[in-house]
Amino acid sequence: MTESAEDTAGRPAAPPPSAPEGGYPAARIRLLQDDTPTGPDRRAALARLTDDWLAALLTGAAGTTGVTGTALVAVGGYGRGELSPRSDLDLLLLHDGRAATADLAALADRLWYPVWDLGLDLDHSVRTPSEARRAAREDLKVQLGLLDARHLAGDPELTAAVRTAAYAGWRESAPKRLPELHALCQERAARQGELQYLLEPDLKEARGGLRDATALRAIAASWLADAPRGGLEAARTRLLDTRDALHLTTGRATDRLALQEQDQVAGALGLLDADALLRQTYESARTISYAADVTWREVGRVLRARSVKPTLRGLLPGRTAAKGERTPLAEGVVELDGEAVLARTARPERDPVLVLRAAAAAAQAGLPLATHAIRRCATAAATAPLPVPWPAEAREQLVTLLGAGAHTVPVWEALEAEGVIGRLLPDWERVRCRPQRNAVHTWTVDRHLVETAVRAAALTRRVHRPDLLLVAALLHDIGKGWPGDHSVAGETIARDVAARLGFDSRDTAVLATLVRHHLLLIETATRRDLDDPETVAAVAEAVGSPGTLELLHALTEADALATGPAAWSSWRDGLVTDLVARVADRLAGEPAADPRETEGPTAEQERLAIEAGRTGGPVLALHTRPENTPQAAADGTATAREPIGVELLIAVPDQAGVLPAAAGVLALHRLTVRAADLCALDPIGQGPVLLLSWRVAAEYGSLPEADRLRADLVRALDGSLDIPARLAERERAYARRSRAVLAPPPRVTVATGSSRTATVIEVRAQDAHGLLHRIGRALEAAGVWVRSAHVSTLGANAVDTVYVTRDDGTLLPEGEAADLAKALEEALR
Repeated sequence: MTESAEDTAGRPAAPPPSAPEGGYPAARIRLLQDDTPTGPDRRAALARLTDDWLAALLTGAAGTTGVTGTALVAVGGYGRGELSPRSDLDLLLLHDGRAATADLAALADRLWYPVWDLGLDLDHSVRTPSEARRAAREDLKVQLGLLDARHLAGDPELTAAVRTAAYAGWRESAPKRLPELHALCQERAARQGELQYLLEPDLKEARGGLRDATALRAIAASWLADAPRGGLEAARTRLLDTRDALHLTTGRATDRLALQEQDQVAGALGLLDADALLRQTYESARTISYAADVTWREVGRVLRARSVKPTLRGLLPGRTAAKGERTPLAEGVVELDGEAVLARTARPERDPVLVLRAAAAAAQAGLPLATHAIRRCATAAATAPLPVPWPAEAREQLVTLLGAGAHTVPVWEALEAEGVIGRLLPDWERVRCRPQRNAVHTWTVDRHLVETAVRAAALTRRVHRPDLLLVAALLHDIGKGWPGDHSVAGETIARDVAARLGFDSRDTAVLATLVRHHLLLIETATRRDLDDPETVAAVAEAVGSPGTLELLHALTEADALATGPAAWSSWRDGLVTDLVARVADRLAGEPAADPRETEGPTAEQERLAIEAGRTGGPVLALHTRPENTPQAAADGTATAREPIGVELLIAVPDQAGVLPAAAGVLALHRLTVRAADLCALDPIGQGPVLLLSWRVAAEYGSLPEADRLRADLVRALDGSLDIPARLAERERAYARRSRAVLAPPPRVTVATGSSRTATVIEVRAQDAHGLLHRIGRALEAAGVWVRSAHVSTLGANAVDTVYVTRDDGTLLPEGEAADLAKALEEALR
């Protein structure tokens, strides 16, 4: 028979007499109306009941028409035995091709009409096995449906032949068909959205829904890759249960969980309310989405590995590094086959910070964090957890992760899917997958917090403490998991979390203030009279300091941008900016300590300066420094001092290019500068000696020897070591194998009035190899004298402040200082 009869959209004009329906309609109603809880057992029972009915229909129809050599096959969801109350029936009538066309059409009508008469949706086709194989080759959806083919009645050999051919054809064509399936999944996700964030999600079509779960089954059937099994089947079952309850509640074949039906569906499932229903639904969708991400990534890796020609492999999505090549990313972390994985020498059971370091490195490199790496760290954390309060490195790695921009999201979601976030931040559990019943909000509470950190990462150049901004962004709505005003509850939680992360009391107070008042600026600007002095006074009193106001301004914008398109506009931006300016003017009247004032040299620094002045060459000293002196803990014991890096002291007679040369040598030796100071001394009255004090740490591996650093510094100063060329070569190599984070552009400003003896230039930029070297070269080219420099690296952000003067020691005129800032900003781009 040809395929023209298989795709009939409606009924024929003159229906033939149908076979008796027996007791199926009544039995179906009884099954759906009994007190049996919604679940796999009831779906299976409905499928068995339908199986028996359809088998009887085929037997009766075959006897009436005299047609033999046929089989009735269930495909798709019905083939899996997962029949929801209002699901359509996906049926395939197979035949051996010997029956007359008219007789076969009569047989088909005696099968389809009883289904239509009951008001059930039907997706049907009539094919020979060869026609079924051809249709599968031509239509991906047909091929996927046949993977779930299940024999109902008739000749079982016909069904077995089609199933066998379907699986063989799928495994043979999978390298070509899987990219097509992936494209369909992506197109559907773009059209339907992400189930885990939608207030009215489509349980089947949205990303993370039942369609994606079915796609994962197809990938597993290809034998090319398999999905993570943890919680996947339970998540799929919960979505099916929810759809069953939705069908019974509405009496319709719908997959969209509308707002007005959520309370009834929740009640049918025995849940407390609609919020509990959405949270359970979101958790299930998140599990499926994560499994899909991991599995499609594995599919891509397998397909690239199977590519015969390296040139073709490079055209496939993913990284271009050679297969098996390991590229260091951080201490204990390497890139392998397009993922961040643990190095062979990594020992997570001895390195509790490793999971955060790996996450930060992955996000900064724009790489996914390998599932097995997360699980290995999580297993080790059970026996060797991160100490509380956190060590400084752990806090810095968290800030680095949060500051990676959009690449933070997939890494954070992977950590959360494997339970790491809940162990690191126990308070996170109350906001995880929590819905926000507000049309303005795009995300769930937890995803909104991460998105706010993403938005804040683009604003870090505007603030002196990017670390506090990013952590405040992560915590500002943390109180929404508790009753009452979430800002008040959040303040208390923020204090606890800040102490857990190891912030000192002053920073903890700032974070608590930011969380408590994160809505203050937007609500005041849009709801109060800014010309009323009391309005400005109240905000100034709540904020307390210019630094906190600066942070709160950036947090307000990041929060609004992360909420949704309706939460921020040029009008709101203008009102908030006006309010901030008025509050800043009021706070400016209060005297504040100048954090840029330098301290005098230590005895060791003076000794090194004397030695450098006497020998006429650079002198270096390396020291491991603790973060704090021992302090008494709550139980009376002394806490151990925590080493946070190495102090490198360099004294060198003043000459052109000292700062860029020293900074370039450190970059070449892969030393991360966490903080630095520069000043000039004249210890023996024979000319100035520059003293550079650095706090550095090796990106990975061991520290270089001081003699090698000194030798390279001497070569850099005499011009025999071309630092710019070496750094440029390294940047090109890194760019070839990495998708760099799209960081906000650098920002250079003149801090007017910050010093009476020098012009203060502030640089905010993405921390990178050679950043301080490039700053030093630009200042040398401008012909200014660097009196002192103060470098602070906060996560992925560098905040560098340089004090410069003219050669005669006078301040730069206002216009000249502005030109210098502009030139420096252009040089850093």
